[in-house]
Amino acid sequence: MKTAAEIMNAAVPTVTPDDNARTAIDTLAKSDMGAVPVLDADRKVVGIVSESDLILADEQSDLHLPHYLEIMGGVVFIGSLKGFEKRLEKAFATKVSELMTADPIVVHTYEAADRVARKIAEHHHNHLPVVDEDGRLAGMVTRADALAAIVDGE
Repeated sequence: MKTAAEIMNAAVPTVTPDDNARTAIDTLAKSDMGAVPVLDADRKVVGIVSESDLILADEQSDLHLPHYLEIMGGVVFIGSLKGFEKRLEKAFATKVSELMTADPIVVHTYEAADRVARKIAEHHHNHLPVVDEDGRLAGMVTRADALAAIVDGE
């Protein structure tokens, strides 16, 4: 059975938490991957930005205020203001750190392809960063990479 190191793509574009959001969008657009790892100064994976992080779901796109009632001259919100605030922050994110999913699920270079496939399936991801024993980025593995290795029986 092949390992993550043998099935991963080692040539992966990356961004840093301090890069602006436009850089992440441009990097994703130029890449054939649907996600970009976010690395710190030591090349350790601290986050991931996927295409889904850049898309506000339809119910979020209009950023309407939560429903509220006026009671005795005051306003009482029905629903979560916190959720509204998060959607608002994401809509106007200026840095990768505001867009990314922090502490993403990763796989290690030595993990077998079937274990990689299981992690991808369990966490409902299409891409996982592959890290070495020090947590530094080695590459990226996709659902298709893992499934192909299993089907090939290698």
